[in-house]
Amino acid sequence: MKPRVLILHATGTNRDREAAWAIEVAGGVPEIVPVGALDSGKAGLADYQMLLLPGGFSYGDDLGAGKLWANTLRYRLGSDLEEFVAAGKPVLGICNGFQALVKSGLLPGWESGGQVTLTRNTSARFECRWVELTPEADSNCVFTSGLAEPILCPVAHGEGRFVADPDTLGRIEAASLVALRYTAGGAAATYPANPNGSMHDVAGITNPAGTILGLMPHPEDHIVPQQHPEAHRGKVNGSGLPLIRSGVEYAATV
Repeated sequence: MKPRVLILHATGTNRDREAAWAIEVAGGVPEIVPVGALDSGKAGLADYQMLLLPGGFSYGDDLGAGKLWANTLRYRLGSDLEEFVAAGKPVLGICNGFQALVKSGLLPGWESGGQVTLTRNTSARFECRWVELTPEADSNCVFTSGLAEPILCPVAHGEGRFVADPDTLGRIEAASLVALRYTAGGAAATYPANPNGSMHDVAGITNPAGTILGLMPHPEDHIVPQQHPEAHRGKVNGSGLPLIRSGVEYAATV
């Protein structure tokens, strides 16, 4: 049976439909659900096998990127979300969704200690460009498990620079929580290949269980070859679909 995937909509999110289409192509059953529907009981998180937080500008980023959405996750969804994660159901946060996962404490996912955030790009401007992401072979993330080929997809953000204090960054690296890094031809990246100045070229991280993934780039924007900016020149590699499909296939087993 195809897994049901809840795509959470908050005021200001705007990548819902792209995410839904990617889930459908990947073999899941997407449902775009407003936060209010969960509050009112019209929809229940437990009825779904996967949760996706799409990109956009939730609540206008009025108190910082993803901050109010993080409060929604922590205080309005509360125990339901805790049970969802404890059950091992996969969670994917893209761009603004990644910011919300970090600021809610769901990523990196340990209970105390250390500071992790996503802050203003070192270029001090909004970055919209295509980037290369390389999956980390030693990560246990269910979304990147078995992926060896780089992913090519766009970024579109002004606050995507991954920053952590030295001790926390060391813990993240030691625990293999980095799932994806910005690369340039498979090698370490500098600007613009690392579009925001993220420490250690971090593009996406997972939790210790490997069931939650947050990343700033948009794999849902490269699902079919025609979305590649150089598809007319025969460049059709680097699809983001395998990452999304891996999450959907894992959701079907939970």
